[in-house]
Amino acid sequence: MNTNPTEPISESPIIIIVGTNRKNSMSRHIADYYHGIFEQLGVSSQVLDLSGLPPDFVTTALYENTGKNPEFNRYKEVVERAKKMVFIVPEYNNSYPGVLKAFIDGMSYPSGLANKKLALVGLSANHQGGALALSHLSDIFSYLGSNALALRVKLANIRNHWKEGALEGDLYNMLLRQQAQQLIDF
Repeated sequence: MNTNPTEPISESPIIIIVGTNRKNSMSRHIADYYHGIFEQLGVSSQVLDLSGLPPDFVTTALYENTGKNPEFNRYKEVVERAKKMVFIVPEYNNSYPGVLKAFIDGMSYPSGLANKKLALVGLSANHQGGALALSHLSDIFSYLGSNALALRVKLANIRNHWKEGALEGDLYNMLLRQQAQQLIDF
């Protein structure tokens, strides 16, 4: 599994984006787990963890500095080359993380995310599973011309379901596998 945008990526993998820059996050664990689902389905995927973004990318890679930060540009190129992506989105303050919004803002406009096929997975410590975060993010992707699957998996009370490196319970596993297959077929 390639997690570093400086390394070459395989032919047209599905990119799984960890939607936070928090180190060793639950989102990263879920992204790795989702990668395992794709492996079981015989499909190539790559995890792209936003925790590796340059800490100053908001001031060195956006707006008048577009294209000037080589480290950010490697992330941008991986996303813009991808045809299909999964966004693992933790709920922060009843929405999605600001770093994910800034990362999206760093893509080429209007074409950087246009016509991409997306799957969205929300997770939260509470009972909503990131539903509002996914709603906000869906609006952004719709505006940018991306195509998101209707099935948005919401992993509520995530810490109660994550045991020893795996999701417990048939429902969450069934939904993630169903969503992965839908994205493959999309």
